[in-house]
Amino acid sequence: MTKIAIVGSGLIGRAWATVFASHGFDVALHDVVAGAAEAARAHIATNLGELAEHGLVDDPKGALARIRVASSLADALAGAGFVQENGPETVEAKRALFAEMDTLAAPDAILSSSTSFIMASVFSEGLKGRARCLVGHPVNPPHLVPIVEIAPAPWTDPAVVERAKAIYEKAGQVPITLRKEKAGFVLNRLQAVLLAEAFRLVGEGVASAEDVDKTIRDGLGLRWAFMGPFETIELNAPGGIPDYCSRYAASLDRMVKSSEGHGNPFEAATVTEVMREWRGAQSPDRVKRLSDWRDGRLAALRAHKRAAARKPD
Repeated sequence: MTKIAIVGSGLIGRAWATVFASHGFDVALHDVVAGAAEAARAHIATNLGELAEHGLVDDPKGALARIRVASSLADALAGAGFVQENGPETVEAKRALFAEMDTLAAPDAILSSSTSFIMASVFSEGLKGRARCLVGHPVNPPHLVPIVEIAPAPWTDPAVVERAKAIYEKAGQVPITLRKEKAGFVLNRLQAVLLAEAFRLVGEGVASAEDVDKTIRDGLGLRWAFMGPFETIELNAPGGIPDYCSRYAASLDRMVKSSEGHGNPFEAATVTEVMREWRGAQSPDRVKRLSDWRDGRLAALRAHKRAAARKPD
């Protein structure tokens, strides 16, 4: 089985290590910060134990045993056929790290970045091995939310894309492939539109931030947990998607255009309005507490979806 190198052992890196190790891959974990990879391995043990409680991992101890802490980047890349990079989210850092990995990694090793916004062409253009570079953007946390966006550069070898897709699928992920580069990829572009409208609705005094959250959590989100937007509208008109568009396209277009030209929805005044009624102090302790709660609910939801029957054609 392909050996995996995880470069960067922060929140995303250790989640990736959890993903690959729990699906039978041998993983080498590296971080430039002394002691960070060792600490990450302890976090991973917790991740694996929680997944096992929900029936999502059969052998957490065996999975942890497949993860080793590498002494250097060269050590991590030695023998690796797939590299998942999780370094700083800056163009300069990506370029420097990919240049180093391109020199150290085996010629046929795939170099994939977890970047949320930077396109592969930006950091791989000048590399000798640029044809084996791509973006593999996960959703936080990757060990609980399986989608991964494969975003190749124009010069990425299609065979590399297919190999990466197969590796992600073997690791239990749900990869999608972008047919061409687009800043922010698919997920963040969809999320940005929803967030912008949510901030506008609160900023304009249409609804409270809590009620906007309820609308997604107890409304749209219930369907979106197992259906996409096209699947959703197909069932909202007797004749499917074309029928839906013929009925509602004009109204939807008017609503979308009504939000255009209204400035930055994330400006300070709107943020202040969002926070005016928001519950809870914004602090690292609160974020950690709620993140742990979220991860438990996501694990339960993923276990439920795994057990659910496939939908009919």
